[in-house]
Amino acid sequence: MTPPDAVPSSGLERRSRWLADYGFGLRLREQGSVVSVGDGIAWISGLPSAAIDELLEFADGSRGLVFHLGRELLGAILLHETQRLTAGCAVFGTARRLGIPAGDELLGRVVDPLGTPLDGLPAPQCRTRQPLDALSPPIVARDFVDTPLYTGTKIVDALIPIGRGQRQLIIGDNGVGKTTLAVDAVLSQRGQGVRCVYALIGQKRSGIVDVIDTLREAGAMEYSTVVVAEATALPGLKYLAPFAGCAIAEAWAAPGRDTLVVYDDLTTHARTYRELSLLLRRPPGREAYPGDIFYLHSRLLERATRLSPEYGGGSITALPIVETEEGEIAAYIPTNLISITDGQIYFDRQLFAAGVLPAIDITRSVSRIGGKAQHARIRAEAGRIKLDYLQFLELEVFTRFGARVEASVEARIRRGRLLRELLKQEALAPATPELQLAWLIAFNDHLFDPIEPSALRSVVERVSNAARERGLRLDDPREEWAAVLRTTLEGTA
Repeated sequence: MTPPDAVPSSGLERRSRWLADYGFGLRLREQGSVVSVGDGIAWISGLPSAAIDELLEFADGSRGLVFHLGRELLGAILLHETQRLTAGCAVFGTARRLGIPAGDELLGRVVDPLGTPLDGLPAPQCRTRQPLDALSPPIVARDFVDTPLYTGTKIVDALIPIGRGQRQLIIGDNGVGKTTLAVDAVLSQRGQGVRCVYALIGQKRSGIVDVIDTLREAGAMEYSTVVVAEATALPGLKYLAPFAGCAIAEAWAAPGRDTLVVYDDLTTHARTYRELSLLLRRPPGREAYPGDIFYLHSRLLERATRLSPEYGGGSITALPIVETEEGEIAAYIPTNLISITDGQIYFDRQLFAAGVLPAIDITRSVSRIGGKAQHARIRAEAGRIKLDYLQFLELEVFTRFGARVEASVEARIRRGRLLRELLKQEALAPATPELQLAWLIAFNDHLFDPIEPSALRSVVERVSNAARERGLRLDDPREEWAAVLRTTLEGTA
């Protein structure tokens, strides 16, 4: 037995408070019984006072969450299941809602949607708990999105900018680079004061390990938390994973911090929700999804916002990922998420096959509010580039027929091809905002025109090194930037 002097003072304080509040009296507690169990759900009789989203405790140590209320039975999704859970097992209501430990103690940790550590380290001793499902901030608590969030991807930061507090959808077929873009965005937050949460929903263990190892090797786990519900986890955990990631971010945003949440991916989340709903006999709708599938994702993504100073001034930026099949952007779940978010970044398989990486289709990608958050200097330089690039794509189609073109059109096509090479980028190599401004100024001043596209990569490296050595900042005069770049590229061909 542990001697009293070995008990931590905090433990003694908790015991003394418990004893002070304890009182003798009659206590009533409802007890239900498991009717059937299987596929991650349990049907329960009894518990007439149970409410939706109430935590349940089973006599064998299992835990569940009330998901469906029927006239005779209630349906629960299992959050933890032991091998001893069978029909006839006693069930007790707790009158508690599900929450997750939150706070700085979670930085660098890998946890499941209930806060249980998965990295082999002791459980984090968090001082606060955050409800998984909470109301989104009201309109009066929101502020304008006016601060850029750099992803490190040149084509995104220049042409499809994202602001802190924005919800930007990443959409495309499987295996075209969506996760790479999201990981790059997390890596780019190093030194930016942004806390990151990466929610992996129903992913294979090999993919989960790759993401975690990449973040660790780059030092990104210092300001990040990874929430994991792998493919073999209970459906209930996969359903709760994005809500857990959002709750962790909300705990940081409330006192005024900026956060970034990646949901990888919401297609798997929607399928899990459909599976649970069908097992619990909810009426199916389009593609067998339940009727509230839109509300499921809207209530999650609406929690991402920029808070006004009176409400803390923090922000939650959401990067939900959704998978398409054969590029079908008009499918049910993708169109739902497109209508909820503030824009989308579309990955095209044909571009990926052609070696244009990242394979972002600029014609189908848009950021509806990110332009106002873009740095004024970058916005001024990138102002016409998107239009010029779209015109180049149209002009390039005509050259495939071998038609003769005027010299001016030929020059525009050549500059368009240079721009396409400039926008190419290796995976897991995020670019700094200073490099973004450097190549934009160099391109607009025609400093890259004499250079062959195959030699652009080394030239851009020289430009980046020169800007870094001179200590140039985004707010420095444009003439100073242009002079440094012109001197660096003098004689380059």
